[in-house]
Amino acid sequence: MEKDKKERTSGKPQEGSTEPGRKGKLIIFSAPSGSGKSTIVQWLMATHPELRLAFSVSCTSRAPRGTERDGVEYFFVTAEEFRRRISRGEFLEYEEVYADRFYGTLKEQVERQREAGDNVVFDVDVKGGCNIKEYYGGDALSLFIQPPSVEELRRRLEGRATDSEEAISQRLAKAEYELTFAPKFDRIVVNDDLETAKQETLELVSEFLGGKA
Repeated sequence: MEKDKKERTSGKPQEGSTEPGRKGKLIIFSAPSGSGKSTIVQWLMATHPELRLAFSVSCTSRAPRGTERDGVEYFFVTAEEFRRRISRGEFLEYEEVYADRFYGTLKEQVERQREAGDNVVFDVDVKGGCNIKEYYGGDALSLFIQPPSVEELRRRLEGRATDSEEAISQRLAKAEYELTFAPKFDRIVVNDDLETAKQETLELVSEFLGGKA
């Protein structure tokens, strides 16, 4: 697909920032449940503001919960409106998790964040990650956070003590399927040791954005 690209301007950008007149880039994270992806992403965003990372604001057909605000946590629309937007090709990726319960990433919102100079972070499933990477190509870095083994993943899920044995078995079956997508990502970060995985992720993202870890 054709993508809107802008010419580079002269001058050296500050670390982790975008040059004047240049769009932000995209960082895609995908992983099986229990791989530590969310922990790594949250750490990266909380401790490295110089990278100008901002979460993609997704669209959903579910109702707001608690203090959630439209346009902040999510863009809230009806299932009918979500389907209309699908038919108009407005999503980079989307998923119907349950009947009439949709989640998706709006192209227009991503471009709005990029135009503001933000480097947009996606925490998405493997198919969504592959779709976003395919659409944006070299403007996106796709990272797959991988557990050292399925056995270790089982140990972590059991250690959470939040799921039944049946639910854990279902998660593991899904994880084995998701692991087959790992070669489709730009880089694989094996989370055997969390601190090591954090630093490796930081180095990869910093290098991609033109800064130094």
